[in-house]
Amino acid sequence: MDDPYATDPALASLFDIARQAALHSYSPYSGFRVGAALRLSNGEVVSGTNVESSSYGLSLCAERSALARAIAQFGPEIRVAAIAVTSLNDAPSPPCGACRQMLAEFTPPEAPVRFSASGGPRTMPFSDLLPLPFVLKSK
Repeated sequence: MDDPYATDPALASLFDIARQAALHSYSPYSGFRVGAALRLSNGEVVSGTNVESSSYGLSLCAERSALARAIAQFGPEIRVAAIAVTSLNDAPSPPCGACRQMLAEFTPPEAPVRFSASGGPRTMPFSDLLPLPFVLKSK
């Protein structure tokens, strides 16, 4: 499958920012170091990394970390224009289901999502990543 975004310099830059965020991962239990970067519709970029807890269910994924940071910095009206996620473990790292649902609150269906995959980065529209999100109709 051809990636129409493969040569997009803005997405490549966002992917690099996600990789830099992964360097700050707190992942002593899994060793799985993940970083995420969000480009907002206002042009700002925010990043986040995963933060694990010995109570595994309380761990925070990189995507939700970045989303919380974006809301803290710019308010709940933010909209995510593009998403990048990568790991330092040479493993596929698309957003998990919980992150997909959280991102759905702030991300339009056409927003590109780039993530680490087998054979190199893969990019797809958010709607392909989460085709049937649960969102309020009033949004």
